Amino acid sequence: MTLTRPTADAADAGAAARRQATRRALALLALVAVAALIPLLGPRTALTGTGEAAAPGVAGIALLRAVLFAALCVPVGELFAARLARRVPGAPRVDAPRSWAAYAAVAGFVAALGLASVVATGNLLPRHLADLDLGGLYASRDGRLALLEVNAFAVAWFCARSRRPGTQVWPLAAVALAEALRAHPAAEHTAPTGSGLTLVHVTCAALWAGGLLHVLRLLRSWRAAEPADVVAPGAGEGSPAGAALLGRYARVAAVLFAAITATGVWSSLRRMPAGTVMDQLTTTAYGRTLLAKVLLVAAVAVLALCARLRLRSARDPLGARSPARAEVVALGAVVVVSGLLTALPLPIRW
Repeated sequence: MTLTRPTADAADAGAAARRQATRRALALLALVAVAALIPLLGPRTALTGTGEAAAPGVAGIALLRAVLFAALCVPVGELFAARLARRVPGAPRVDAPRSWAAYAAVAGFVAALGLASVVATGNLLPRHLADLDLGGLYASRDGRLALLEVNAFAVAWFCARSRRPGTQVWPLAAVALAEALRAHPAAEHTAPTGSGLTLVHVTCAALWAGGLLHVLRLLRSWRAAEPADVVAPGAGEGSPAGAALLGRYARVAAVLFAAITATGVWSSLRRMPAGTVMDQLTTTAYGRTLLAKVLLVAAVAVLALCARLRLRSARDPLGARSPARAEVVALGAVVVVSGLLTALPLPIRW
């Protein structure tokens, strides 16, 4: 009897773990499906009643840009969170969670290749291989930037698979720079200022969203390795090292949020003068999508504040994990909406 009872308990625990993993996988698939619907269905909703005409294939372009942004966030966040984890005193000596950087590089490469094919057909959706003017990519600024992103993700994949994954930072920086330059053509008034604002905005957003995702993955791996005798009473499955890691991330995230807010407001005012903002937020597709993004960021800020308040709790500081998980989901929605925002016509042509 004493031999079969532990075996039965272990079997029940294993079955429960498998059911939980299945539920998480199904929830992830559902979130991915919903996220894909935003850029595919969003343009029609945003453009309704505005009198604006979107470029052909705007839904597909929005989806590709959302994938590209997500592929940038994942490896940047891994590098950032790993750096924070190395500075946590008493961190469990366990293997880091399996890196997603190589998979993200493949996704980014495919998305960048799709966007390059659009540029190669004169910003039209290619229907046949004969429509592609690959040589013309080298003759235009947008084409060269598109090729830079394709090559940068290819290099990032090799770096992620190498013995020095930290070298990914250089090709990933090239992607962020290419996006900043692409968003502000040379003919735009004060284009360098706009590119600088976008570079800071994209970099901080990638650190914020990707960093939180990998911090939560690290906490899960640390939780399994943490000795039971170091866990504070009532702290459940938490650990002092995990609370310290969340605290370090929260302090940096506050600075990132301030930089994202400042650059986002400045960039918006460059495209929508202060006197027209309130009107354009409801009468233009760009303004409507920007308003949706602002509301999502506000929700993220509230979740981050809840997590920070729970983190200060002496009884259960790792109760901050729950709002942090919700924050990751909301940040994912922000990334997808950002992809849609870049595909819509600008309210003001410079």
